[in-house]
Formats: sequence, structure tokens, C-alpha cells
Amino acid sequence: MNRAATRGRLNLGWWLLLLLALGPLLLLLAAIEETGWAAQLATPVFVIGLASMFATLPLFRGYKLALIATQKARDDPAEPAAWQTLGAAQRRGLLVGSLPAWIGALAVLVDLNGVAVLLLGIASLVIFWLYHIPRQLI
Repeated sequence: MNRAATRGRLNLGWWLLLLLALGPLLLLLAAIEETGWAAQLATPVFVIGLASMFATLPLFRGYKLALIATQKARDDPAEPAAWQTLGAAQRRGLLVGSLPAWIGALAVLVDLNGVAVLLLGIASLVIFWLYHIPRQLI
């Protein structure tokens, strides 16, 4: 097993999940202009989007523990299993971290203000940054 190749594969997955998280938001922002219906749902949808950020907190603890375990398992027979555990923890966290951007994409349909939609996208981007594999792990 090559550490650099495994880290590269996890980083590629990170970029693909980032595209999956922010892609619908950007597509709907470009495609939808003015809907006019259900505008009263804009604020509750924004609040739900912000609250969804906190769903990653329990998952981040598991990711952090998997990161520490992978660091400790370097040059050990258990290293491949540690990398797999780290990848699974990262994917779970990234999928849940996509929720603010996905809710922001749905919020475009209820005519949420562009700044609020941008904030939801940035919230997902910050969560994704927290789940990035550090360079020190190689």
C-alpha cells in the first residue's frame, strides 16, 4: 500500500464530494430566476440550513479519532485498515456536511436571498475544509 496514493485517492473523493455538494446549488442559482411562490418559506429554510451544520459535530469526533488512529498505525500491518476507516469517516462527514449547500439549493426555489444562499454554500465549504486530509499524514 502506498500512503501517497491512498491520500491522493481520498483527496480526489473529497473534490468529487465537494462538486456533489455545491453543484446543485450553483446549477439552481444559474437556472432559477424569480419564482414568486412560497416566499414566506425563505427564512425557515435558511434557519434549517444553518442548523444542519451542527449535524456534523458527532461525525467530526469520529473523523478526528480515525485521523489519529491512522497516524499511529503508520508502518504497521494495521495501516491499510486505518486508511479505510479514515476514508469511511471522511465520506460520512462530507455527505452530512453537504446538507447546508443542498438546503441552500432548495432554498433557491423558495426565493431565498442570494447572500443567504451564498452563506449556506460557504458553510458547506468550511465543513469540507475541516474534513480535508492533512499533509502531515503522508
